[in-house]
Formats: sequence, structure tokens, C-alpha cells
Amino acid sequence: MAQFSAACPLPTVTGETVLLAHGGGGKLTHQLIEKLFLPLFASSGLEARHDGAVIQLDAGRLAFSTDSYVVQPLFFPGGNIGDLAVNGTVNDLAMCGARPVCLSAGFILEEGLPVGQLRTVAASMRRAADRAGAALVTGDTKVVDRGKGDGIFINTAGIGLVETDLEIRPSSVASGDAVIVSGDLGAHGVAILSVREGLEFETVIQSDTAPLWESVRALLQAGIEIHCLRDLTRGGLASSLNEIAEAARVGVSIDEAVIPVTDPVRGACEILGLDPLYVANEGRFIAFVPDRDGDRTVELLRGFPVCSSATRIGRVEQAPAGLVMLRSRIGGHRVLDMLSGEQLPRIC
Repeated sequence: MAQFSAACPLPTVTGETVLLAHGGGGKLTHQLIEKLFLPLFASSGLEARHDGAVIQLDAGRLAFSTDSYVVQPLFFPGGNIGDLAVNGTVNDLAMCGARPVCLSAGFILEEGLPVGQLRTVAASMRRAADRAGAALVTGDTKVVDRGKGDGIFINTAGIGLVETDLEIRPSSVASGDAVIVSGDLGAHGVAILSVREGLEFETVIQSDTAPLWESVRALLQAGIEIHCLRDLTRGGLASSLNEIAEAARVGVSIDEAVIPVTDPVRGACEILGLDPLYVANEGRFIAFVPDRDGDRTVELLRGFPVCSSATRIGRVEQAPAGLVMLRSRIGGHRVLDMLSGEQLPRIC
């Protein structure tokens, strides 16, 4: 959920004091959002628990979303913090069924940052915005003392036009829906870790960061009855499924054997002790559609390079509400829960 999705912190509540520490995510960040921000900032937009707020105006519906990016390192195979910041926000709009129109960009810059690095990041943002069909129309810069900003932090906010009458949100998910993942998982998180830790694998693993609106628009234009979309960023597939199952009060069952993970990513995760179902992605999403539309959805998505390995991975069940069940490769079943922490902090 892009709205109030904390980038790093873990909440530890003692009386009225909230202590924050690096490495958070998953279950604890979810609790921070549910117990602190939602009660204080209650509104119909937040109650939807979606990647952005959909706002009804006289002339139509707008989607609005914001996100902050603190990725370390700033440059990684397949991208950098700049195109990541643009893609992340336009994808949050796309998950609402909205065509990205305009973006803002706020930069927090550390004293001593080389201007050449900033120019490279800004140029990549321009290219990513052009590719997504959005314009960067306003922004802000702040400079903090050396050692206080880790190079560059970026906040982007975006506005999009909702181009469907469908209510694409978690509450629209229904028993019997097909669960479809748009592509292979885990490449972004592994790409970040490989650079951060100086690791070399036999195959260079690149981030999957990419805009997703064109693939979503193709589904809408084909008349697919989309119930919900969610991009699989921090917390990966497992966290996104848990968030939607809880919000919709449904159960979700998925089959591990058909979930697409490339051999290089799977091998890297095994070496590093990571579960690819929890590793972040920046160009992947899940779609919940009626069972009758499942196969056609997969076929349409596979027509786009970013979705070439789209796969139906499971279905929505009426019960047990709020739980995600995984059928393992050997035929057993287990609950796929949210992690209490996050495997890889500072990846977006």
C-alpha cells in the first residue's frame, strides 16, 4: 500500500513513545499503518487500503498517490533511484486503473553530493516519465548536512485519470477470483543486494523496474473485469496477498510450483537465505479477476515484454478469511504469513 507505507521503520510502542529502527516492513509496518495513521487520518480514500486514493470530481475520477525512495545504493543493475521513483508512483496510479498524467518530485540532497550524479538521476527521471506518458510539473529541493542524507532521498507524488467505471480495490475481490502474477519475482531485491554487498553471480541480475500502465490499459480495453491490482514492491508477493486477503476478508490459495522465479534469482535466494516470495519487485503486479477472465488476462499480459511470464498462480476462497495458504512443491500446505520484519531494507 503506497499510502503511509513506511520505507524502513519498525514501531516499538512503549506508553506513548514510538521508537523507530531500520529494517522494518511486513507485519510491523502494517501495524504502524493500521494502529497509528489510519485512526488519525481517517478518510474514505485511506479506508480503501489501496495503492492510491481515487477522488470523485464532477468531471470524472482522479487517482492520487505519493511515495518516498531511500534506496541504497543509488545506482544498481537495471536502474537507479531516479527512474525507480518515477516508475513506483506511476505504477501505484496504474493499480487504481488510472493513466498517469503528472508528477511532482521532492529531492532531499546531502551536502557534497556530486552534481554529475544528480544530473544522471534527474535525466533518468525525465526518460522514465516520458516513457510512462507523464509530465514532471512541480518539485522541491532541500539540502541537509553532510552525513545526514545518504546522497539523495526522493519523494514523488502523482495524479492520474481513472479510465474505467470499475471499482478496482481490495474490497472488490470475490470468492472464486483467479489470482494472476504479471511476471517473474525477486529480481529487483536481488539486484540491489548484489551491489550493496559486492556479490557476483554467474548471471547479472537486473532490477525489473518498469512502468506498468500500458499492460493494465490493455486489460481494461479488452473488457477484463478487474477486481483488484497491487504492485509487488516492498514485502513482495506474500505481503501484498496478505494485505488484500485481510482487507477483503477472503482467503487466498496459491500454488508454489507455478509461481514464476528465474533460475538465477532462485539460486541467489538459496545462497543468501532469502525467500523470493518476500523479495521486492518494481515492475510486477498481481491481478484479481473473475475465473472466466483468468486465461485471457494471462494471454493479454504476455503480449508485453514486462509481463512475458505472466501466470495464474491461485484463486480466492471464501475462507479462511484473511489467510493466504501456499501449496508447496511437494504437495503440503502452509500459511504464508507476513514477515515480522523485512528481509532487505532500503530497497526502494
